[in-house]
Amino acid sequence: MTTLKGKTALITGGGRGLGKATAIALAKEGVNIAVTGRNEEQLKSTANELEAFGIKATYAAFNVGNQAEVEAGIRTIHQTFPRIDILINNAGIAAFGTVEDMPSEIWENIIQINVLGVYYVAKAVVPIMKAQGQGDIINIASTAGLKGSANSSAYSASKSAVIAFSESLMYEMRKENIRVTTLTPSTIATDMTMVDLKITDGNPEKILQPEDFAALIIDVLRFNRRALLASASIFSTNP
Repeated sequence: MTTLKGKTALITGGGRGLGKATAIALAKEGVNIAVTGRNEEQLKSTANELEAFGIKATYAAFNVGNQAEVEAGIRTIHQTFPRIDILINNAGIAAFGTVEDMPSEIWENIIQINVLGVYYVAKAVVPIMKAQGQGDIINIASTAGLKGSANSSAYSASKSAVIAFSESLMYEMRKENIRVTTLTPSTIATDMTMVDLKITDGNPEKILQPEDFAALIIDVLRFNRRALLASASIFSTNP
């Protein structure tokens, strides 16, 4: 198993939910953390919380759906952390509605954030990892990307695109000693699923919690460098 202590991770959407849980889990392993998102106060608070674990933490506020903002934000982080060993491409949004009823601008924004956001961040970070000679990229998709359903055309399409993009990137990066993994979680108890979308009550006795997902990410990163987990799904056992 590979030790993670002393490595540096960049986590998009790291100010809350899955991103924050992953940041905390990695900080407990001794990983320095950079979190990104659009709420600067939330990011600042998270960075301060992470530093309590004895690691270095920083943040950059930007919209992953804006390539110029992404490039500027990654440059700022790279000035603080000369290495970016781990990228967790986590930032994303969701909304549900029929093809007929959902406004086009909402549909398009989901694609912009969930698909192009993953692409923009990966595109900015890959040259850094190539110069280092190795790295880990974990792209967060969803089980919704494996199978469409009524009212989820935008979200399912976006996550399906992430799965295909991530697999393509994996084949491109293997020869560079950069591991690319695609994770497809089912519903997890977060602010987005419980408050924004109201698709689960988040019952901790039955529903996947953010720390469960973070534990999976830690396990994936600990694999010996010779081993690459291309993809994995995680579900609640009996929701």
